[in-house]
Order: sequence, then structure tokens, then C-alpha cells
Amino acid sequence: MPYLIDGHNLIPKLGLRLDSMDDELELIAILQEFCRMERRQVEVYFDGAPAPHAGTRRLGTVTAHFVPRGTTADDAIRRRLKKMGGTAKNWTIVSSDRQVQADTRAAQAEVMSSDAFVGELKQARNSAPKPTNDRKLSKQEVDDWLKLFEERKHKHP
Repeated sequence: MPYLIDGHNLIPKLGLRLDSMDDELELIAILQEFCRMERRQVEVYFDGAPAPHAGTRRLGTVTAHFVPRGTTADDAIRRRLKKMGGTAKNWTIVSSDRQVQADTRAAQAEVMSSDAFVGELKQARNSAPKPTNDRKLSKQEVDDWLKLFEERKHKHP
């Protein structure tokens, strides 16, 4: 089952800092590892993106939505749920926001709190076979990361 995740709800639950310049990138890297180990699809939403950096980026198996200032990730998740219609029941929405959880139930999608999802991340990491050698990034993954780091550099001079 694929996941829609409120990224800023999840960041502090993982011990990452919301005021860190790279908090979103750190979370995306963790989610990419989870997707690789569990063969899952993830869409993560981050609110508060300045206008030139707002938008959607596909980073490997993770789709990151940087929601522009003036709206919230919660609103974007609710719009995505509405757009899904009947297929929403095939998704798990990860959010600690009670209104998002209520809207998720109304859309017949599965609800998971950020704390519960952290448990899934830890379980996946602990049950994964230990690698015998380091996995190499593909050229496309390297290019995606370089592009994102360049955007972040301009966002936080």
C-alpha cells in the first residue's frame, strides 16, 4: 500500500530538527531507504516552500511535494485525497493532524499516526538484511540529489 506523508509531522518524530537546513532532505533519504527495503511508494508533503522552490520533485521512489507558503501540507493532502476519489482506499495517510485523520477516514483510506509510521520505519530497518557492500547510486539519483542540493543552497543562502 502506498503512503501519503505529512513530512513536517514526521521529521521531529525521527529525532531530526525542523530548523535544520537539510531536514527535508534527511527525511527524503530515510524514506528512499524505506521504499527500497519495503518496495513501497511514498509521496511526502512539506509546507512553507518559498515561491521559486515550490513544486513537485521525483527523487527515486519518493515524490516530494513542496507546498508554497500561504497553504499547508494538510490542505495539499486533503486535495490529493479528494482527487483520488475511490482509489484513496488503497493508500495510507501518515499524519498526526486530527482533521487530516478525519478526512482520511471519510475518504476510506487508512490512517497512521507519525509515531506509528516511525515504528514501521524502525522495524523495516531492523529486519533488512545487512548489506555486504555499499549500494551505488545511479547516475539519475546522483543528478536528482545534486539538483535538489543546488535548489536548497539558493533557498538558504
